[in-house]
Amino acid sequence: MTDLMKKQILNVARKAIRTEMQALVRLEETLGDEFAAAVELILAGHGKCIITGMGKSGLVGRKIAATLASTGTPSFFLHPGEAFHGDLGMISPDDVVVALSYSGETDEILKIVPFIHSNGNKLVSMTGNPESALAKNSDVHLDVGVEEEACILHLAPTSSTTAQIAMGDALAVSLMQLRGFTSVDFARLHPGGSLGRRLLMTVGNVMRSHDLPVVAPDCPAAEMIHAISKGGLGLIVVCDGDRIVGIVTDGDVRRAMEQRRGDFFNIVAADIATPNPKSIAASEKLIEAEKMMTSNKVTSLLVTDEKGRLQGVIQIYDIKL
Repeated sequence: MTDLMKKQILNVARKAIRTEMQALVRLEETLGDEFAAAVELILAGHGKCIITGMGKSGLVGRKIAATLASTGTPSFFLHPGEAFHGDLGMISPDDVVVALSYSGETDEILKIVPFIHSNGNKLVSMTGNPESALAKNSDVHLDVGVEEEACILHLAPTSSTTAQIAMGDALAVSLMQLRGFTSVDFARLHPGGSLGRRLLMTVGNVMRSHDLPVVAPDCPAAEMIHAISKGGLGLIVVCDGDRIVGIVTDGDVRRAMEQRRGDFFNIVAADIATPNPKSIAASEKLIEAEKMMTSNKVTSLLVTDEKGRLQGVIQIYDIKL
């Protein structure tokens, strides 16, 4: 590929992005009372928020439904063609329907509008034509019109679908705000994700509590090296009975070997242990352990009970599995 061809490709790509950016700026500037009314309708609904749309609008609709469902607004996508052939039974009278059609004249959607009204549902439409049949037959209309598509032929839905996605995201985050939806709520709906794991699981769920590398304060250097190597944590915990004296990491041992040289094998664990190591309770959430490690610039925490007795060890690798 020649430099000229690369330049032409980048120019086309940048123009497409710029065109879509301009569409979003217009969307922001024109957002008004109708948007607030749509949010109010969905928030007041006692059922689900059902999203419907055909073609590219349908694909965007699936994304909007998924975003709503994961952020506290029960929602699902309903294909308008399938709805017209029996799936209208999925719509209960308490549901709010959001219909996407850029032209506002999509036949499959217009065919189910009479049912939506007779069923007692509120209808929010998202089109690029406020004068369209769908817009005029909706309780609330959201204008996602764009001046031009990013497509070089000005035909393929590009800027318009970007505007639809942005409008859907705006609905979702507005509803999150009004519902008081928190990160804990998000984690509850995403238990399999990394955030869900950190917010829902406790230190006690993942800490290492068996075969802990614990040594006495008078443990000699040779035994310290063996204990660190065998323990697999990169550290040993120095304890005098139930009292935690400190910790010794493999880094502490290496530094002691460099500094003490020939005298190294005459030292004991208490000589190089770091006193008052950072600790956390087993009942704390993983996200709190992560915050503590980050703020203190450490990768391990001792897990202790209310009397300061050692219960386990948790490391950053346990949190970020």
